[in-house]
Amino acid sequence: MLRHAAEYQTLTRDFRWSIPARFNMGVAVCDDWARREPNRPALVEWTPKGLVIHSYEDIRRTSNRLAHALRRQGIGAGERVALLLPQSPETLIAHLAIYKIGAIALPLAALFGRDALEYRLTNSGAAGVITDARGVEKLREIGSTALPDLRLIWSVDGADGSVRDLHADMARESTEFEAVDSGADDPALMIYTSGTTGLAKGALHGHRVLLGHIPGVQFPHEFLPQAGDRMWTPADWAWAGGLLNVLLPSLYLGVAVVCRRFERFDPEAALALIDQAKIRNAFIPPTALRMLRVIEEPRKKFKLNLRTLASGGESLGAEVYEWGRKAFGLTINEFYGQTECNLVLASCAAAGVSRAGAIGKAVPGHEVAVVREDGAVCDIDEMGQVAIKRPNPVMFLEYWKRPDATRDKFIGDWMITGDLARQDADGYVHFVGRDDDVITSSGYRIGPGEIEDCLLRHPAVQIGAAVGKPDALRTEIVKAFVVLKDGNAPSQELADDIQNFVRQRLSAHEYPREVAFVGELPLTTSGKVIRRLLRDQA
Repeated sequence: MLRHAAEYQTLTRDFRWSIPARFNMGVAVCDDWARREPNRPALVEWTPKGLVIHSYEDIRRTSNRLAHALRRQGIGAGERVALLLPQSPETLIAHLAIYKIGAIALPLAALFGRDALEYRLTNSGAAGVITDARGVEKLREIGSTALPDLRLIWSVDGADGSVRDLHADMARESTEFEAVDSGADDPALMIYTSGTTGLAKGALHGHRVLLGHIPGVQFPHEFLPQAGDRMWTPADWAWAGGLLNVLLPSLYLGVAVVCRRFERFDPEAALALIDQAKIRNAFIPPTALRMLRVIEEPRKKFKLNLRTLASGGESLGAEVYEWGRKAFGLTINEFYGQTECNLVLASCAAAGVSRAGAIGKAVPGHEVAVVREDGAVCDIDEMGQVAIKRPNPVMFLEYWKRPDATRDKFIGDWMITGDLARQDADGYVHFVGRDDDVITSSGYRIGPGEIEDCLLRHPAVQIGAAVGKPDALRTEIVKAFVVLKDGNAPSQELADDIQNFVRQRLSAHEYPREVAFVGELPLTTSGKVIRRLLRDQA
């Protein structure tokens, strides 16, 4: 764990990993705290009638009931159990119970449609699903014949003849349960990659993945935990960003987590929640932060007492970085990682690591570099791929049933990310874009992040995305898809103005030669722009 230190160099020099041979995430996240401080708040649930506090002891007892119920339904060690639920107490309880019995949790986003669900459930061979009424309907659309491995469907909303009632089955079980004696490398969690390119792959993680995340959570949240800390994210807990950047590490550190289900991100409701639930620490993805910009002077409208604000999942950009300082009176600490190896780069203003337009530096405990195709480390400011050195406790075990893809993920001991970046003379890593997203125009290689950051500065633009459109003369041209702020209407004059705005601030080869006005951008459930869909449109 990270402790206060004067400088980044001291933190990096003094850090040592301590990964025990035997470790169980379900016990470490909940039971250990319940033994020491049973009444300590663990989950703060927002309901229309007010906030409901769930203590560590509440969570321990309920997750133990579910562990017994899973065993009674024949779910064994190593089997995959899917969780198709929004942010809720049941989601946390299910994770802990699955870890305690030695099974593998398979979080699935509640927003997934039929095809996405069918692929993940069949590919993983999931034996059970814990879901709600909406999820049950989606499973019915898929049909039982398409899911031959699925033996158990539990609904948190009650039985209807074809599914079991989760709470009724749990009520019959004991609150005491002895968790399996799992090893740190034993499989515990499988998260499918976001699928921004090609078919999603199941990244399999061991129990140690929780410990591997701790410094990456503490660094951007400036030495979490501090007195009064309380964590929240609008990110879906089915995504690594919600589950492993917030929920499980916060609880492991004794920090209560606020949960609320949002159908769609609502800037007004989000700020009201930060006010009402006394949230001190938040992870808000860049897309959501850009949406918050519609609220003028949020500290005058809401009583905000944030201590830390972190962001990751895509490039934050200098514009949002500077806006955050004015809007919230603090520095947004950016971080970076992948489903396969998360939270390895970050900023921490309290440790003197913060620079507009840069992700940050390697989190203490991680060896990160920008490398060439042969694995050689790039020169200063040379563009290459972000890579992480193994062994590393936060790194995935393998891709599920994809030994070829697992092998191709490495060049020697470097795990390559497919994300292009450059590292400056001071050690800051600057994100350029995914290799697939980089635009090649007239011999220039152009990252979309800088263009999108510039688009945000235009007074009429709410959010924008840049992609390459095939062009016979230039190979590709830059095309921008733009969502306008309220009160602005699409027009050729406005498109011309946006083009000139970017050209004057960046360069003649980077400005968008085409501008398309759209009502919304296609996003993954983790809040990233799905640029391949925009490329298809282009």
